[in-house]
Order: sequence, then structure tokens, then C-alpha cells
Amino acid sequence: MSVKIRLRRTGTRNAACHRIVVADSRCPRDGRFIEIIGMYDPRHKTEKIDLERVDYWIPRGAQPSETVSAIIKRARTGKSFGAEKLAAAAEKAAAEKAAAEKAAAEKAAAEKAAAEKAAEEETIAAAEKAVESNEAKAADDEAAVAVDHAEKVAPKSAE
Repeated sequence: MSVKIRLRRTGTRNAACHRIVVADSRCPRDGRFIEIIGMYDPRHKTEKIDLERVDYWIPRGAQPSETVSAIIKRARTGKSFGAEKLAAAAEKAAAEKAAAEKAAAEKAAAEKAAAEKAAEEETIAAAEKAVESNEAKAADDEAAVAVDHAEKVAPKSAE
């Protein structure tokens, strides 16, 4: 007698749920079975399997189906159903968040550099304006001195 560990379908139409059973390979999918060792619900992403009974049956020649093998592997590693997809989605979200933070940091750095450059240009413009006003003031002072000198010189020569 060839023994299989496989899924037995339960539930209603379009709402499948499965029991993990040990059954004779000649029996139909939902027919006679030897033992129920777990359950698997793909809609609610729940699975439960008695690993002690799996360890009892496998050395005695029971062959698990592909799906049951995956359930056993997940149960032994402690990962839940769909954990790989959730981990990939979380990793993708973290990468997108890191990229967004990096872009925001680069944008902030560019804005800061632009603000510093504008402040520097404003300081330079103010310094140039101050220099021009000082030069204009110096020119006015020189003109005033020249006028004063000319006034002082002119009356002396008139006498």
C-alpha cells in the first residue's frame, strides 16, 4: 500500500479549505483517509500541521505532495504562509522610503546651497554698494575740499 500525505478539499464552492491527511494513494482526493494531521486555508492564509505525526509517517514510506512539502518546510522554519511575499513587499517599501529620503535630503542640500549662494551674492552686492557709496562719498569729500581750497585761495588772490 502506497501512502501519501496530501490535501483533502473541504469548504464550499469558491471558498476552498483543505485538511492535510494521510491517505492510501489509490483512494480519491476527498475519499477515505487514514489520519488528519493538519489544516490549510489559503483564503485566510492559515495553516496548521502536526509535525510529530509527519515525522511518524514519513519514515514509514508516506510521500508528501508538493504543496504539503511546502507547508511542512514553512512549519519547520517557523515562517508563516505568504511570509516571503510580505517580506519582499516590506523590503520594496523600505527601498522606496530610503530613495524618497535620499531625494529629499538631496533637494534640501540643493536648496541650502542655493540659499547660501544667494546670501553670498547679496553680501557681495551690499559690499560693492558700500564701496561705491564710499567712493562717491570720498569723491564728494574731495570735491568739497577742492571747493573749500578754491574759496580760500580765490579770496587771497583777489586781495
